[in-house]
Amino acid sequence: MQFNTRIKELRARYDMTQDDLARQVGVRRETILYLEKGKYNPSLLLAHQIAKALKTTIDDLFLFEE
Repeated sequence: MQFNTRIKELRARYDMTQDDLARQVGVRRETILYLEKGKYNPSLLLAHQIAKALKTTIDDLFLFEE
């Protein structure tokens, strides 16, 4: 199973950089980069924190494909 994210799209909506989001959720900027590229599977806690920071839900943020 592979997933895509809407992190980049939602960051742009709020004029937020990768660094801004990373600082807000307590990770490195590279983590946000890897998430956006689908190369990193976040923990449930991190997914929740990112969704909260971007004012959305986990289901809306991550798009799963089989």
